[in-house]
Amino acid sequence: MFCAIKALLKCKKSKGKRRIFQLISGGSIVSAEAVWDHVTMANRELAFKAGDVIKVLDASNKDWWWGQIDDEEGWFPASFVRLWVNQEDGVEEGTSEVQNGHLDPSADCLCLGRTLQNRDQMRANVINEIMSTERHYIKHLKDICEGYLKQCRKRRDMFSDEQLKVIFGNIEDIYRFQMGFVRDLEKQYNNEDPHLSEIGPCFLEHQDGFWIYSEYCNNHLDACMELSKLMKDGRYQHFFEACRLLQQMIDIAIDGFLLTPVQKICKYPLQLAELLKYTAQDHSDYRYVAAALAVMRNVTQQINERKRRLENIDKIAQWQASVLDWEGDDILDRSSELIYTGEMSWIYQPYGRNQQRVFFLFDHQLVLCKKDLIRRDILYYKGRIDMDKYEVVDIEDGRDDDFNVSMKNAFKLHNKETDEMHLFFAKKLEEKLRWLRAFREERKMVQEDEKIGFEISENQKRQAAMTVRKVSKQKGVSYSRSVPPAYPPPQDPLNQGQYMVTDGISQSQVFEFTEPKRSQSPFWQNFSRTCKNCLDGAPVCQDSRHTRISTSLYSPSSTSSNAKQCMSDYFIKKT
Repeated sequence: MFCAIKALLKCKKSKGKRRIFQLISGGSIVSAEAVWDHVTMANRELAFKAGDVIKVLDASNKDWWWGQIDDEEGWFPASFVRLWVNQEDGVEEGTSEVQNGHLDPSADCLCLGRTLQNRDQMRANVINEIMSTERHYIKHLKDICEGYLKQCRKRRDMFSDEQLKVIFGNIEDIYRFQMGFVRDLEKQYNNEDPHLSEIGPCFLEHQDGFWIYSEYCNNHLDACMELSKLMKDGRYQHFFEACRLLQQMIDIAIDGFLLTPVQKICKYPLQLAELLKYTAQDHSDYRYVAAALAVMRNVTQQINERKRRLENIDKIAQWQASVLDWEGDDILDRSSELIYTGEMSWIYQPYGRNQQRVFFLFDHQLVLCKKDLIRRDILYYKGRIDMDKYEVVDIEDGRDDDFNVSMKNAFKLHNKETDEMHLFFAKKLEEKLRWLRAFREERKMVQEDEKIGFEISENQKRQAAMTVRKVSKQKGVSYSRSVPPAYPPPQDPLNQGQYMVTDGISQSQVFEFTEPKRSQSPFWQNFSRTCKNCLDGAPVCQDSRHTRISTSLYSPSSTSSNAKQCMSDYFIKKT
C-alpha cells in the first residue's frame, strides 16, 4: 500500500512538471513569484527579492530553473519561488482592461492567470488554493508530531528532553493553533461557490495566535545545527528514515519537514495579496482581506526582523572579542542588535572632564569605548550605560547650569532612579538628531521584544562563542591580540539555508562601517620584531632574527654606512 502511495505522489509530481514543461514548450508564458530573496554574485545566476515576478523560460531541471526579470536572465533555485495560481493555457487576460486603459496593450503578459475568466472565477481559484494548502499543511504538522516527535520520546536512550526541545521547538503548539484556524476556515468556506467565501475574518480573529511562529523561526537555526550533529551518527539517520516510512510520509528528509512552518508563515502575505487582487471592492470580504493582509505582513516582518537579528549575533560576539579590556557581562546577555554608533564628546558628572568616546548603542545598553592614541582602529572598553534606567533629554543650545558648560548640539541621559546625568555633545545638529532617533528606536525595539517574548537562548549564545573561537583558530590568531581578525565573509543563502526576507540596511553593513581596518604597515611589522639590546649601545644586535633598520631613517645626521642597529621592543602604555 505504501509503495502505491509513493508511486501516486511521484506520478502527480511528474504530471505537474510535464504540465509546466508543456506550457513553456508551447510558447506560453509561465510566471512565478519569489518567496525569498536570492542573493548571488555568480554571473549565470538570477538575483531577485521576495515578491519579484519571474518569467520561467526553462523548467527541465527539477532544482534549478532558467528565468528572466526585465532584461536579465539566469538560473535560480526552484525552491525559492512559487508558481502563480491562475495559470491556464494560452489566453491573455481581459481585453476589457486593455480597452479601459488599465493595461498597456504592448506589454508582455506577466501571468497566464490573467485570462478571460471573470473575477469571481479568479477569486475561487485563489480560495481553493488557500484551502488546499492549509489541509496539506495540517497533514505535514501531524506527520511531524506523530511520526517524528512521538517516536523520539519513546527513545530516551537516543534523545534527551533538551534535544527534543531544540529540534522540534514549539511545533505542537503550532499544530494545535493551526487545527483551530483550519476549522474556522472550513466554516467560512463555500464549497459550491468558493468565490463567495469570507475567510478574511478568520485571519483577524486568530492574528495573535500567529505570533507563536516567532519562537519556532528563532529556534529553527538551532534545530538545523542539532540535527546536523546527530546525522553524523548512522543510528539517527536510520531512525529518522524508519519514522518517515512508518508514518507513510512523502520522501522528504526531516529537516525539510521542519522547514515547513517557516515557509508557511512567509507565504500567508503572498496568498492574501493575491486574494485581495481578485476581490472586488464591493465584495463583503474585501475590507477583511485587506485588514488581514496588513496584519500578516506585520507578523512576518517582525518575525523576519528577529530572525535576522539572531543570524547576526555571531558578528556581535566577534566585535566584543575585538574590544580590549572588556569588563562585565557579555553584550549578548542582554542585547541582540547594534542600532547606531558614532563619536561624541561626553561629560559624566558636573564639572567633570570633557572626553572623546566612541559609542555603540545596542538594545538595552550604550557601550563606551576609547580609541588607541597610536592605532586609532583599536578600541578599549570604558564602560556602559543601562538604557532601561535612563531617559533621553533633548536640550537647547546655551549654558547648562547642572554641568556649568556651554552647550551646542547636546542632549542628556538622566537616571530616573538616582538623578545621575550624562551629557553628550555631537559635532553637528544632524548627528544629534540621528542619535535621538536611534534612542527612540531602541526603546521601541525593547517594547516590541517584551511583547512577543523575544530573547536569545543560551544555546545560541554558546554557539556564537564557539563561532568566535572557530574563526580565531582558522585565522591563526588570538582575540587577545591588539588587532582583531576580520569578520568572516557572508555565506551564500543557498548554503546556509537562509529563507528570511530582510528590509533596509542590514546590520552587517553597520558593522562593516565601524569595523577596524585590518591592513598593517610593513614598518610596524619590522618595528615589533626588535629587542631592547638593539638600543643599548651595541653596534649590531646579536639576535640574527631581528631586522636591521638604518638609523638614518630616524636621525638625518647619521651618514655612516655601518650605523645600523635594531630598535627596542615597542610598547604602548594604555592611557
